[in-house]
Amino acid sequence: MNGKLFLALSSALLLVAMLSVQIGNGVDLVTQWQLLWAQREASSFAEFNFLYGQLPRLVMTLLVGAMLGLVGSVMQQLTQNNLTSPLTLGTSSGAWLALIILNIGFPSLVASYSALAAMSGALLAFALIVVIAGVRNMTGLPLIVAGMVVNLLLGAIATALILLNEQYAKNVFMWGAGDLAQNGWDWVQWLLPRLSVSLLILLFATRVLTLLRLGHQGAAARGLPVIPAFLILMVLGIWLVSASITAVGVISFIGLLTPNIARAMGARTPKQELYSSLLLGALLLLLTDMLAMWLSLWTTQVIASGITAAAIGAPALIWFSRRQLKAQDTLTISLPQSRASLSRVALLGVLLMMLAALGLHTLFQMNELSWQLALPSSYQWSLRWPRMLTALCAGIGLALAGSILQRLIYNPLASPDILGVSSGATFTLVFANLFLGQSLLAAHWVTALLGSLLVLAALVVLGKRHQYAASSLILTGIAITALLESLVQFCLAKGSEDSYRILQWLAGSTYRVTPDQALLLAVLVLLLAAATIALSRWLTLISIGRRFASARGVNAQSTSLILLTIVALLCALVTATMGPVSFVGLIAPHMAMMLGAQQSKTQLLVASLVGASLMLWADWLGQVIVYPMQIAAGTLVAILGGSYFLLLLLVNRSK
Repeated sequence: MNGKLFLALSSALLLVAMLSVQIGNGVDLVTQWQLLWAQREASSFAEFNFLYGQLPRLVMTLLVGAMLGLVGSVMQQLTQNNLTSPLTLGTSSGAWLALIILNIGFPSLVASYSALAAMSGALLAFALIVVIAGVRNMTGLPLIVAGMVVNLLLGAIATALILLNEQYAKNVFMWGAGDLAQNGWDWVQWLLPRLSVSLLILLFATRVLTLLRLGHQGAAARGLPVIPAFLILMVLGIWLVSASITAVGVISFIGLLTPNIARAMGARTPKQELYSSLLLGALLLLLTDMLAMWLSLWTTQVIASGITAAAIGAPALIWFSRRQLKAQDTLTISLPQSRASLSRVALLGVLLMMLAALGLHTLFQMNELSWQLALPSSYQWSLRWPRMLTALCAGIGLALAGSILQRLIYNPLASPDILGVSSGATFTLVFANLFLGQSLLAAHWVTALLGSLLVLAALVVLGKRHQYAASSLILTGIAITALLESLVQFCLAKGSEDSYRILQWLAGSTYRVTPDQALLLAVLVLLLAAATIALSRWLTLISIGRRFASARGVNAQSTSLILLTIVALLCALVTATMGPVSFVGLIAPHMAMMLGAQQSKTQLLVASLVGASLMLWADWLGQVIVYPMQIAAGTLVAILGGSYFLLLLLVNRSK
């Protein structure tokens, strides 16, 4: 590699490593030297902490950072996609879910088979993405979108498992935040031999990656077995990530950022990029860990390094994506065959689905031995109607928000959750709970509105450069969602009762909604729905084109601002009442279009009915499928919606 770059990175890494062990260190430099070279034995707490706490943490940080940087470089060079990483490929989520299943279902096997379980989960997630995106689409946005949806889907499943098995899952909270703290050399000794496969990558990957720069056809013409070489290097990279996740938990963005930084610093050849990324990964994670240690000392709270990595990496992802997205980095989604117009039969079918869900909510009674249909008692009704009303209005609100966004941004992938609008509301609510003492159970929609408006403003500003293309909007949503995840992981890592309560709220449940909250949600959502229907002509004109709308006397900028404010209000109200809910804002407008609701007003009305039906069915099914336990409606909708989105991507690939 470039000699000057190697020397600069090595010197910086050595200097930062020396500084990092001085944070919170009560041992003088002479004693540190003597302890390091076994010239004296540790006799005080500070000396034991230096030998068995700080030094192992330093070594672990260097190892994990180097491996994440190396794997990120390999993945990006293999796919020729500068936004590929273990995070965006969904492999981290797969490994995380597999380890949760192992902790809950087979706790006696955790010590021996954690790495194997993580590897299996990561490989399954990657295989799912390859099936959906296709090997030939590994260089484009379909890969990133498939990875994002797999992350959401596997995250929803993991949340459901944790909530159903609280007593077994508490020990994974801190680990899931990406904790580099050590209390001995055991994990370093465990990890080191498992990282030895990195030598194979450094020794043999350079030629393969050089040939792949010629394209798959060019590499094959020069004798490279492209698919086997691709799979071998990808599996080796996934193994390194899985071993690292097993040791320290999930750490985001290091694998994404370091290869991009290496290229920006002048790494041109595959060899230069591999070695630069290895050193930069270690350096970047070390700096991130130092920030985590400083913040922990300053706040007297344990802050995991994975949290600071996500907080730094999310804005960096937005910056890199804005600089590096190309014109061809687009994704077009065509919906399955739609009807030319809405038929009465289709409309009646949607109404019957909603009424059936309302009927089951009202009449279905279940115990551990049997079930029956009967009128509820007054007490039962007092518990049921707030949940029914909340699910109904949440579905309507999110469906309207999704319909507005898809027409306003000219993109069928636009929805509050994928673009991060709901995540913005969730972020401000959790932040207010953590630092301002605001209860999530009495969350104020104004707080949520602030977060939604900030995200929408960011989307408007950042999306202008790429004409609101799917690539720009989706990557911004990924970054905002990652910021939320970092804050959530901080909450969970505290390990208090509040952690579990926050996780329950994040699942999107109607269980704790009070009658007053349900009524407030209903009144405000219905008012906003009426306003949206009244503005449907404006929405129709803008969806044809902003110039066309202006020619018809509509102020496109002011109208867009009004409609986006309605979207923010709808997302804020739903999120503040029951927590974040994914995919309803994506699925409901799609289904309305497929049923034949082509005009704006018709789509808004039909999508509202579909969204209400989805939420009502999800809430009822969540109450009965694992009775007497419950699965939150938001979690169940996320699982169903994620599966639908993956199927939609698969259908579009086949086309």
